[in-house]
Amino acid sequence: MTATAEQAGTRSERQTVRVVLVDDETLVRVGLRLILGADPAIDVVGEAGDGLEAIDVVRRTAPDVVLMDIRMPRLDGLGATERLLTEQPDSRVVILTTFDTDEMVLGALRLGAAGFLLKDTPPAEIVRHVLDAGAGRTTLSPSVTDRLIASVTQRPRDERRTAARARLDALTERERDVARAIGRGLSNAEIASELFITVATVKTHISRILEKMPADNRTHIAICVHEAGDV
Repeated sequence: MTATAEQAGTRSERQTVRVVLVDDETLVRVGLRLILGADPAIDVVGEAGDGLEAIDVVRRTAPDVVLMDIRMPRLDGLGATERLLTEQPDSRVVILTTFDTDEMVLGALRLGAAGFLLKDTPPAEIVRHVLDAGAGRTTLSPSVTDRLIASVTQRPRDERRTAARARLDALTERERDVARAIGRGLSNAEIASELFITVATVKTHISRILEKMPADNRTHIAICVHEAGDV
């Protein structure tokens, strides 16, 4: 059973962030369960040892966050992420892996992953990143952020800024307000509070922004805002 719109809409109101762990190494899953389970704001509701099993577990548990490894048997993390987000676009997939090649980082973000962390991230930081993802924020390890910035800075700065501003100019003033808030890392609930609108209205604005820019996900909106210098 897929997560319903009602389930997705109430995630920000829950007491805990529900998490599914996906990794082909049992010891890694045990360690993550111990790290995350120690925080009262996190509830580990399921585990999977490969991408195909992950899809089944997510369907059954409707978690807020899926912590996903990349290199796994049968179906890897990128393939599983693509299928999960096609089925359940409100899911928040955070990649947690040993590998941080440009292709993997950009590939995951293009698919709509909500974050990309390395396995050498300190435990307390993993907890913080999971909570941030559960709150609707995009979350990246510092080294991954550096790679992402490098990937979008290959064109001359003036050219990037002009192109980004042109994309923002296609938006209404309210849509630009929402885009700027996304660029600052705010969740839907935080945007609604700041702009004195409902979360449903925020989601409507985001859908229109994605269509008009065009952009594939919130990360791409944030990149555009930063390139335009409009934060």
